[in-house]
Amino acid sequence: MSDVADAASAPILEINGARATIRLNRPQHMNRLQSEDLGDLLKLFDRIEADPAIRVMVLTGTGRAFSSGYDLNSVADRATSEHEQPSAGSAFEVVVNRLEDLGVPTICRLNGGVYGGSTDLALACDFRIGVDTAEMFMPAARFGLHYYKSGIERYVSRLGVDNAKMLFLTAQKITAPEMLRIGYLTAMVPVERLDEEVDKLAAILAGNAPLAMAGMKRAINEFARGKLDEDAANLRHRESMRGDEIREGVRALAEKRPPKF
Repeated sequence: MSDVADAASAPILEINGARATIRLNRPQHMNRLQSEDLGDLLKLFDRIEADPAIRVMVLTGTGRAFSSGYDLNSVADRATSEHEQPSAGSAFEVVVNRLEDLGVPTICRLNGGVYGGSTDLALACDFRIGVDTAEMFMPAARFGLHYYKSGIERYVSRLGVDNAKMLFLTAQKITAPEMLRIGYLTAMVPVERLDEEVDKLAAILAGNAPLAMAGMKRAINEFARGKLDEDAANLRHRESMRGDEIREGVRALAEKRPPKF
């Protein structure tokens, strides 16, 4: 995938077979997310989830950075508006939570630095593959911003209490090797191998049983939040035992061939 800077625009959707790629595309501003981008992202997520041919989604950025986060001017404008409803400031949070719960597996292709709210956007993906020159920082404490609840919960459940405190309370940058060490990165690669690693993982995910993956992803996310819907998880398990996916999986094993879901 090319990282050549295009004219700034809303996020771009590219579909290639079973894979959908969303590319943040404001390279002049390090792919800073504007308020108008949030609704566009939600529409793209809906479109991806509604298409049964799409089995995996990749999120990436154009140019030298993944994203510099959400536009702070938009945050400040909401904070100072006398007419803003209490829930209006949650628009970015809604997008990140929607991404986390997307029915298909997701990979964040971290082509460069990841800052502010975009660190949570990437963390909401199931996997993060980043270049070895990447860096990240969460500057909320520098700006006097108490981060939203679900974002803190995601940091704690995925990175642990000590790492969440280090990132939120010190607001210090960390480099790619440290991002890998604390579990923020699934894999770290030289830039020339980024597409190879993303393609490899995307192909694996696209070849697995979509209903089984979607159900297990939901259960894992619910476990991480401490809010497992046990009845729903048990029902999905029972249904999978008599579903088309397991029949194809067993046939493929017997016939010594890859399954076709």
